[in-house]
Amino acid sequence: MARTVAVSLCETRTLRRATRLHFSGKSLVIRAKTALVSASRFAARLRSARDHGEESRALANTEMRNRYLLMSILALMFSAALASSAFAAETAAPAQAEHEGVPLKPAPIVEIGKFAVTNSMLVTWIVAAGIIVFAQIATRTIKPIPSGIQNFWEWLVESLYNFLEGIIGRELVRKTFWFFATIFIFILFVNWFGLIPGVGTIGWGHYDTNGAFHIDRPLLRGGNADLNMTTAMAAIFFLLWIVWALQAQGVGGFLRHLFAPKGETTGVLKILMAVIFFMVGWLEVISILFRPISLSFRLFGNIYAGESILEAMSTMNPYLAPFLPLPFYFMEILVGIVQALVFMLLTAVFTMLIAQHDHGPEHAH
Repeated sequence: MARTVAVSLCETRTLRRATRLHFSGKSLVIRAKTALVSASRFAARLRSARDHGEESRALANTEMRNRYLLMSILALMFSAALASSAFAAETAAPAQAEHEGVPLKPAPIVEIGKFAVTNSMLVTWIVAAGIIVFAQIATRTIKPIPSGIQNFWEWLVESLYNFLEGIIGRELVRKTFWFFATIFIFILFVNWFGLIPGVGTIGWGHYDTNGAFHIDRPLLRGGNADLNMTTAMAAIFFLLWIVWALQAQGVGGFLRHLFAPKGETTGVLKILMAVIFFMVGWLEVISILFRPISLSFRLFGNIYAGESILEAMSTMNPYLAPFLPLPFYFMEILVGIVQALVFMLLTAVFTMLIAQHDHGPEHAH
């Protein structure tokens, strides 16, 4: 009897120990699972915080670029308007009624003293205001996943940024992107606005002896078909180019870039090379001074020639007037893109040559 009780007590203790070990094993498993779940949740929170931070930084960068674009468009518009008004004395003369085709000089619409608002200035103001309003609407409420006009605006700005970064480098594009993107967008839409029906064909004029109406002073004129406008943009770039050159090279580095001999030479050859590069430096100075002239005349010549061709095709045959300009119309749409791209690329490359001259070509990409 005593042995049976002892055996039962031993079995009971063994069962209690087994049960304790079993529950302790389960508790360890549960705690391990809880720790894994907590760790996964913590990692997920870290990832979401990191993603949220990247999205916030991306949104902040996009908003900053858009603000820079808006401010630069405003600055370019008013600077070009002031520069164009400096040549208003020539445009204030009455339009030549006997002139056929697109006139070289813009027609004044409103004159306030010596300040004349021309039809080409009116077009640039309309385009600049349209770009600013469109950008404000597109960036009024920035969304992490863009759609609609925000998607188009971010695509345009981001594409230009990546394109310029691959040409002039990451550091330089951060400093100068606001200007190059503004130049491209502004020139592109000014060129296309000049192709809208009614630009150059609505305004004040007279009737000839046959009863046909001729436009003497159009209400609107292509902005880049005015040499004053293209000269103003080229002059603004030239001033900025000087500022960027001095910031990148300093006064001494800028002069060495122009006149110092390149390469490693010794003796008499070094003196000869110094004389040659000093003379070549003055040629470089002349070429730099002619850059604004070439930029302004290149853009003006292409846009003015296109408008002249469209005018000639429209007046060549009265019966075929609606159809003859169509092939040239589509060509001018392409020309508008090409000329905006050429102006932006030339200004960007000119800036890269002076700003990254001493860093080697490997830093340009």
